[in-house]
Amino acid sequence: MSQFPDPAEQLVGPSKPWWREPWPWLLMAGPFAAMVGCIITIFLAVEHYGDQAITDGGIKRGLKVTRQDEVPAAPQPPKAQARE
Repeated sequence: MSQFPDPAEQLVGPSKPWWREPWPWLLMAGPFAAMVGCIITIFLAVEHYGDQAITDGGIKRGLKVTRQDEVPAAPQPPKAQARE
């Protein structure tokens, strides 16, 4: 045991546990706010639009929604080029 105090402890002071420091909470606040926003968005989407019919040409088969195949247009004959 030394009679002299540690110079690093004199400059910095005693360390606190991590949960008593403000920086971890500040760094965790952003991802936590994003997760809360995501949960709220999913809830609102399911609550308000969950049973809405598909009206843009899609076909729902079970949980899978596919776009209805469009009828291809008939091929156009090539146009005659004018000669100069």
